[in-house]
Amino acid sequence: MKRYVVVEGPIGVGKTTLARKLADARAARFIGERLDENPLIERFYDDPEGHAFQTQLFFLASRFRQQHLLRHRDLPEGPCVCDYLFAKDRLFAHLNLKGDERDLYDQLYALLAPQVVRPDLVVYLQATTDELLHRIESRGIDYERQMERAYLDRVNEAYKQYFFDYASTPLLVINTTDINFADHPDDFDDVLRHIEECGSGTLYYQPPSSRG
Repeated sequence: MKRYVVVEGPIGVGKTTLARKLADARAARFIGERLDENPLIERFYDDPEGHAFQTQLFFLASRFRQQHLLRHRDLPEGPCVCDYLFAKDRLFAHLNLKGDERDLYDQLYALLAPQVVRPDLVVYLQATTDELLHRIESRGIDYERQMERAYLDRVNEAYKQYFFDYASTPLLVINTTDINFADHPDDFDDVLRHIEECGSGTLYYQPPSSRG
């Protein structure tokens, strides 16, 4: 059994939902990033250019703190499932920062990243931007509703580019556009089976649609 699994993907794709369900199914500890603890995130969506650097530094510190505990406390106690890959922090930093701010961020990230635990498997969830917008609207988080489609398109494309040649760990890529593992047990069971069977390298999985 894989001791450390990470679920990743763009905003609204359902990574936290799947990570929680996977942790429950495997009797594993769930590690979730604490977006609501960032006091700057709503200001960022109101004024991205004015608050991007402070927002990103808060996320970098918060995520690294969790990863430090994961290495020294959580993983020694048993298997864990996390709903983010530490590298996502740099992905968003390069979307939102530029110039000297991005250079300074990269220096800080380079100091911290080597100390982070490498997962046994990364599960990358994909969906179309239209589907992401639908899911964001459905879950009703006010500050997310301010997100422009163009920004979400950029996020979605950045994830595709990052995982296109990803080789740091085994990788399972799942297109979730036409499935609902939150409400359909058969969809979740199918995804869980592919996660458990995934070995080395990269595996692409296109689930059959569960939408009638």
